[in-house]
Amino acid sequence: MTLKNDEKLRKELYAEFLKLETEEEAEQFLNDLCTIKELESMCQRLKAAKMLLSGKTYNEIVEETEISSATLARVSKCVRYGDGGYKNVITKQKK
Repeated sequence: MTLKNDEKLRKELYAEFLKLETEEEAEQFLNDLCTIKELESMCQRLKAAKMLLSGKTYNEIVEETEISSATLARVSKCVRYGDGGYKNVITKQKK
């Protein structure tokens, strides 16, 4: 079984996220699910997406987040042409 292509398992994971009710529950789940490095990378990507959406330059983002240019390019591509996940989450945070 190849997890990359297992849509059923991905959907099960997404459903588990929807069960979380508090920030503490989200923290506990993510701490169990991810390594410290994975969490750091996700935080870094989210911060970069927020900065891109607020009009910051690549240089400003790299300097502040220490994100690699390759990762920043991927985040930027997702922000501009992706499914809208970053924008959706960031917009919900502002409310």
